[in-house]
Parts: sequence; C-alpha cells; structure tokens
Amino acid sequence: MTFAVNETRVSIQLLTTFVVLSATTLLAGCGSVELRVEDPPDPVPDEMFLGGCSRDAVVDDGEDNDHRILLHADRGGYMYTFVDNNGSSVTPPPGSQAGAFYNLTGANGSMYGGRFHGDIGTTGNLYAGYGMNISEPRAPYDASKYVGISFFARRSPDSHPKVRLKLLDVATDPAGGTCSECFNAFGKDIELTERWEQYIVPYTEMAQEQGWGSPRPAAVDSSALFAIQFQVNTPGSHYDIWWDDIAFFGCKDGE
Repeated sequence: MTFAVNETRVSIQLLTTFVVLSATTLLAGCGSVELRVEDPPDPVPDEMFLGGCSRDAVVDDGEDNDHRILLHADRGGYMYTFVDNNGSSVTPPPGSQAGAFYNLTGANGSMYGGRFHGDIGTTGNLYAGYGMNISEPRAPYDASKYVGISFFARRSPDSHPKVRLKLLDVATDPAGGTCSECFNAFGKDIELTERWEQYIVPYTEMAQEQGWGSPRPAAVDSSALFAIQFQVNTPGSHYDIWWDDIAFFGCKDGE
C-alpha cells in the first residue's frame, strides 16, 4: 500500500523548531510513504529524511558533486548508468566517460540533484537506469539495522512517471556468487510527479519481478546489499528522472 502524508500539501514551515517525523509513525502498517514537501526557504535538515537515524544513514546527498557516494559508515562505492542493447539510451552514458551525474538545484533548496534521462526502445529486453555500488571495492554491505530506503525524486514534465527502485543483494547480484539468472533485484515501482517529493520504501514492501530470475528468495537480504538502482523499462517512453538525498531509513535499537 502506498499512501501520502499531508495529502493536502500542507507546507512545512521551517521556523526555530524542525518537525521530526519518526520511523515508527511513517512506517506504521508497513506501507510505502510518499511525503509531499512544499518548497521550503532553506535546505531541510537531515532529521527530516533519516527517520531518527544518525548522519551515517545518508548514502548520498549530492553536495560533493562527484561520482562517488558519501565516503563514510564503511561505504563509498561509485555511481554508474546502464542501458540495454536494443535501442534505448541513457545520459550520462555508461563507462569511464559518463560525465556529470548531478545538475544544479536539488531537493529542498540544496545545491545539487542527481539526474538521468533518455529514451526506451520499442522491442526486446528493454531497460535503462542509474545505480550506485554501496562499497568500494565491491562487497556485501550489512544494512540490516535499517528498515528501508528513503529518497527524494521528481520527473521532468515530458517524462514517463514510473521508475523502479531496486536493491541488488547477494542472491541477485552476480558478485554474490549464487544467481544463475541475475539482476531481478527486489524493488518497488514508484510513480513520480513533477514536484520534489520524499519516498520511503520499507524492505518488506520490495519484491522481485514475476516470471524470471534465479534464485527467487522470500525477501531481500538487507544484510548483504551490493547496489541501489533506479530503472525504467516502459517501451517507447521518454524519461527524465531527478533524485536527491538517498538514505537508509528507520534505525533499529536507536542506532
């Protein structure tokens, strides 16, 4: 179930006290949460998207404007794009000449927001997307002390709205050494709007796509994650996706 917080789009007023949205409140009922945030005058503080976690929960906020996620909490993997061989396109292009992952103006008045855009082909196995390895060198990362992923995103007016959030784990990433039909990662389809909005997706809301992939475990293994990805695959569509402030969400045991 996906539901909206502040459906009437009540503005968050940043005065002398910030409102902290607790993980317990937002994740009640194990539903994905879409937090609609009116454009505030200043960047929203970390507490607005960490669900009570420390700064270590932030995967990347874009403000260093480079090709690597934040180098802390035993993380520090690199960003990349990927695309099929059936006529789809993605910018920045894959490979060492990828170019900039960020454009000016991020969520909540921040300096930078990530962006990837292009077109999806019409026939064959179709996909394009953006990803970030969690660790460098690549290794399984234990994110089991969290309960999900939080991020801000929007789309351009001419963009197809659907994007899929994916978590590649030990059973779905080739580096895990167990999959014979890899990359069917646990994930969640998200419908974006033209506004910056926050999306909170618990691990329990994620599932593999039907009809392919081996193995097919019961749930994502959050103790052994390799990468976070955003993917589009609607045939014939144009996409232009922006993202910002990716973080793990909902710390367990007050961590």
